[in-house]
Amino acid sequence: MRKFGFIFLSFLLIATAVSAQKISLDKVAGVVGSSVILKSDIELQYAQYLVSGGQPDADIKCTILGRLLTQKLLAQQAVIDSVTVTEDDVDGQIDRRMRGMIQRAGGQDRLEQFLGRSVIQYKDEIRPDIKEQMIAERMQGKITEKVGVTPQEVTRFFQNIPKDSLPSYNKEVEVGEIVFQPKLSKEEKQFYKDKAEGLRTRIKNGEDFANIARLYSQDPGSAQEGGDLGFFDRQGMVKEFSATAFKLKAGELSPVFESEFGFHFLQVLERRGEQVHARHILITPVITPASLDRAKVKADSIYTLLKTNNQLDFSTAASVYSDDKETKYNGGMLMNAENVQARSTLIPTDKLEPAVALVVDTMKVNTISKPQLITAQDGKSTYKVFYLRSVTDAHKANLAQDLPKIKELAQSDKVNRTVSEWFEKKRKSTFTRIDPEFQSCKQLKDWSTPTTSAQVKP
Repeated sequence: MRKFGFIFLSFLLIATAVSAQKISLDKVAGVVGSSVILKSDIELQYAQYLVSGGQPDADIKCTILGRLLTQKLLAQQAVIDSVTVTEDDVDGQIDRRMRGMIQRAGGQDRLEQFLGRSVIQYKDEIRPDIKEQMIAERMQGKITEKVGVTPQEVTRFFQNIPKDSLPSYNKEVEVGEIVFQPKLSKEEKQFYKDKAEGLRTRIKNGEDFANIARLYSQDPGSAQEGGDLGFFDRQGMVKEFSATAFKLKAGELSPVFESEFGFHFLQVLERRGEQVHARHILITPVITPASLDRAKVKADSIYTLLKTNNQLDFSTAASVYSDDKETKYNGGMLMNAENVQARSTLIPTDKLEPAVALVVDTMKVNTISKPQLITAQDGKSTYKVFYLRSVTDAHKANLAQDLPKIKELAQSDKVNRTVSEWFEKKRKSTFTRIDPEFQSCKQLKDWSTPTTSAQVKP
């Protein structure tokens, strides 16, 4: 109950901030170049910060104003450099944000009640700011796109870190897996396909799609929104879903089709360029004990093959037999989810799934485990065979063991310095004014342009 009260209060703050925007247009919090930042803009983003779980903190408003000043400066440069974003990209970003807000509010109706306006109206109001944010991000990417570090720069960066400030790294492992997912037979699947077909028939006979979705769809992300997925492009969904959605015209209802998530059917609501607005209903099959037994038999046979066939290595077996799309084409190796860009296979043991960590802790380097029944946090069970490729004990950073990590730190440092230098130059050549209410913000001390009394008149 306390959690609901906090969410209600947070959305009430948003509604108040949005309303304030209508009556506080004369309150200018900051000016950068030709752009004006209203205090109501800051209050709205502060309310959104609270909705996201942030703790009340007046200093956050200073941070928000600094971010808006930065955004305006980048957006102005983007106009000069012809950096843009497509309207379809903006639509997609807005839809993703709104889905999150709707989910936190407990439904679209409740969100609209909190906002005091329709979702469509609210989306129109936030659209200019979202578009500017995206342009600013793209402009910053352009500023740093050619920034790189040489081996000499990496070494120099490491040598300049004080010894007592060297980062410490936890115990890390490199772990591979071959995944054997339980699979239903055609006969076992038919019950769920028939259920989806029955719901589709009811809609064709005149029942409301949204009501059927709320009652029966098993997609937790869209069911309460009547199955509405918002706009998405061809890369936004699994291939079976995209292939079906992009064949249909607005208003058309698809046949029932199967994806890795289960049996769907969808209705296209609107086509806009290379984006589709659709809603769907999902029926998810339930794994049977028989299908789990079949997965274990297969896992046992591949484990035996790995132990007895010297010509079959783990990497090859993973690429041929694993049912996990994310790891099978990587030799079965798990990737560090917090270091995706570097494609690191070194994973801190405290970041492994607890069930996986328990198995790995009993293994020696260069060994494989017997098939293990692993139940994920979502309750789904699979059989897995693990391979432990390496173990690195906890230690202070050094170049011999941690070169990729140190290179990443050096790259990040150089990117930050490049951006800071760019801003320093632009700030000196761009008129900026901060309202007295925010001039005490430490984060903004370098922003205001020295001015005469004549220049600061509103």
